[in-house]
Amino acid sequence: MKKRAIWTVALIAAIFTSACQPAASDDTQASEATSEESLDKTSGQAFVEDEVSNPNILQIAVGSADHSTLVAAVQAADLENALVNAGPLMVFAPVNEAFDALPEGTVESLLKPENKDDLANILKYHVTPGNYSKEFLKKFKKLGQANDQSVAVEVKGDDVYVGGAKIIATVKASNGIIHVVDAVMLPSNN
Repeated sequence: MKKRAIWTVALIAAIFTSACQPAASDDTQASEATSEESLDKTSGQAFVEDEVSNPNILQIAVGSADHSTLVAAVQAADLENALVNAGPLMVFAPVNEAFDALPEGTVESLLKPENKDDLANILKYHVTPGNYSKEFLKKFKKLGQANDQSVAVEVKGDDVYVGGAKIIATVKASNGIIHVVDAVMLPSNN
């Protein structure tokens, strides 16, 4: 009997609580739907300003003069929020000169809105889950990339090459690691 009384009181309290909550009006629901639909490219965690935490991969790339082409490509492909995820992420970040070495007009063409999917595929080919040092990468033969393809890892002396791109520097980030590379890696279907 005591249990039944407790259940009855709990049920009455739940009903009372829900009855006292103001119902959302149609205007409020419509407003919420409209605001969700009108999210622009400057929303999401990539655009939160934080001067206290250690910088994430995107913040480091944005602050690097040697990666302005990569940052422009990430923005054109709408991948900013992907680079600030908790990770850990390992990004192979080509320097501007690596993009300049591509055939003339390639970068300009990829930055066009109609080529956004191709650009995103190429950029995802430069990202893999993990947080491995250059030394640890020497243990791998290949890595699975974010575009669902694999990339070969080769060791030549002390140098490590990923997809034919030589790692020339490494920078730790709050959500992973950036390996600066000297070439743009192109997936097999491009």
